[in-house]
Amino acid sequence: MSIDLNRLKHSVAVARKMIEIGRLYNLDDQKLQELFVLGMNHDIGYEFCKDGVDHNIIGGNILKENGYKYWREVFNHGNPDPDYSSLYLKILNTADMQIDKDGNDVGFDKRLEDIKQRYGENSKTYICSKKIIDNLKILKESSYEE
Repeated sequence: MSIDLNRLKHSVAVARKMIEIGRLYNLDDQKLQELFVLGMNHDIGYEFCKDGVDHNIIGGNILKENGYKYWREVFNHGNPDPDYSSLYLKILNTADMQIDKDGNDVGFDKRLEDIKQRYGENSKTYICSKKIIDNLKILKESSYEE
């Protein structure tokens, strides 16, 4: 597997969505820039994995080895039960679960339907995505204060 044009569109759209969400938290410009860079790099592991299933772990490890401050967010994104949490991970998962594979902002429900159609209802990708989205919908009901 590798990073194709659609994956790049997805990453740019996730990065932009992260800025949008970061503004809801009243984050300053430096933090918004950090969110953008994180969004752009969150799927870097696709370039180095065969099936995409562990792209987060592969990408997180690559970024860790290169001294990237937010490697844990990349490593843990897409994991519904991580041992790590941060505001940036929450923002990353929120953005990632609303942007489809082509870079369109489709919201949680359409994103989940797309994942289901591509990977199957019994796939690890779908099951994890559904759990993440269910958790994010609960969190969305709370305020944007950390």
